[in-house]
Formats: sequence, structure tokens, C-alpha cells
Amino acid sequence: MTLAFDQLKPAEKQYYLQHAVAPRPIGFVSSIDQEGNVNLSPFSFFNLFSSNPPILVFSPSLRVRDNSSKHTLQNVLSVPEVVIHVVTYDMVQQMSLSSCEFPRGVNEFIKAGFTEEKATIVKPSMVKESLIKMECKVLEVKALGTGGGAGNLVICEVLCMHIDDSLLDENKKIDQRKINHVARLGGDWYCVVNESNLFQVEKPNTQLGIGVDQLPAAIRNSTVLTGNNLGQLGNVHDYPVIDPSFELPELKQIIQYYSVSPAEMEKECHLLAKKLLDEGRVKDAWQVLLTSTEG
Repeated sequence: MTLAFDQLKPAEKQYYLQHAVAPRPIGFVSSIDQEGNVNLSPFSFFNLFSSNPPILVFSPSLRVRDNSSKHTLQNVLSVPEVVIHVVTYDMVQQMSLSSCEFPRGVNEFIKAGFTEEKATIVKPSMVKESLIKMECKVLEVKALGTGGGAGNLVICEVLCMHIDDSLLDENKKIDQRKINHVARLGGDWYCVVNESNLFQVEKPNTQLGIGVDQLPAAIRNSTVLTGNNLGQLGNVHDYPVIDPSFELPELKQIIQYYSVSPAEMEKECHLLAKKLLDEGRVKDAWQVLLTSTEG
């Protein structure tokens, strides 16, 4: 299916984009108007865009239904300060409740059962229950259109961040496994980031990987190894060489039983290499594949 967006209604554009561009982090934003009325609302059009200066951007879109603007947008245009909170799994239902279109002047802290906590720099209150809070000043609000569904980029500079001690390790660094971020998908769907679905990918940094194009054809065109596996193999900085001292019982068995059939031995070596790669043992996988290639 191919969609021409100039032929879609605004609600259709929103539907397909929100289901496809996901998961999206949620910025839980508190703001305040000139009369001192607080507002609390979640935004999944939100992300980090710079660390120096420290810039977060969220986007209160005009409502597709009637082109009306959200209270948060009205507030930041008059009082350019916000607190942006990270949403975790243990607060997702209350966060969702706060997104109801309550009349102006209604305190979503109270409606959603959150505790107001005085911020240290800005005027809007903080959500006490949130484990990460960022006090920000609004630098600019950039309208992206005038029709229903049009975003308004609220560009915020982080002035200070509050991190609950329960998220820190012994070195006072954030332990990614402890946060349990919640992210937005399409419709009613959300996802939670926890230790069961976290994984690590080694960053190339300043050292260049050799690249998938430098892998031997037998490896590059493997029917066993996946694109992810090839990416792991191509991310080494120097082309590996056979280590004569390398020993692996499974590899010995493959050589013993399949040496008379090079094609079968290659397949078994690739299966073993895939297992090692899925376990993050890239160097061992390379040794198995080099043995297969040399053989």
C-alpha cells in the first residue's frame, strides 16, 4: 500500500503517522497561565534535540477535530516556562487521565491524583511522583501550520534536572534498567522499556567498522546470518585473522562430522556463528567463520 498524503484527510494522516513513527517518548508537561492556574498534559510529539545547549522540544498540535489549541500552548505563549517529566510505567494510567480535555482552570494534578511540588527555578509545579523532572524556559514557539493537526514546536532549554536516587548506580550514573520508560504508539497502544526488552549495541564511535561490503562473499551472502548479524561482523575495526589458540568444542564437532562436506560444514559454522553473535560474542563468531572460510 502506498499513501499519497495530499489525498488523505487530516485524521487519516494522523492515524498512519502515529502508528508508524513509534515508539515515541512522552513529555509530561506542566505549565501555568498568568492567573496562576496550572496545567498538566502529556505529549508524545517530544524529544531531545541538543545537549549543549540542552534543548527539548514538544509539540502541542491543533486539534484535528475543531482546530482548537490546547491549554499548554496558550500557557507557554503567555508564561514561557515549563517542567517536563519523564513518564514511567507506574504512572501511565494517571498520565493518561490527565490528557482528558478538562475545562480551562481545572487542575489536572488533582484530577489525575498527582502531588504538586514547587519547582526550584520556574513557576509551574512539578509532579512529585515523577522520577525525572526537568525545569525549562521556553525559548521559542514555532507554528508549523494553521489547520487541524498542525504542530507548534515548543523549544525549551533545560535549566536543571531532578533525578530520583533510586535510578542511580553506585557511581551516581543513571541505570537504564531501573527507569521503566513508557512510550506511545498508535491508537490506545503503549510500550514499556524494561530489562526484558533492553539490549545493547556497541557504538562505532571514532573507530570505523570495516563494513559489510568487506565481508567475504560466503559470509555476506549467507542464508543463515541476518542483517543484524552482518552488521555486528562489519562493525569490527580491523579485519580479524585466525587465532591458532582458539578452541571451541562445538567447532571441533562440526569439523569432525562435516569436513567431508564443505557446504554442510559451512552451513553448520554459520549456524554456530549466528548463535554466538546473538549472545554478543563477536570475536568468537569471527573465529568460527574464518575457520569455515579457510576450510
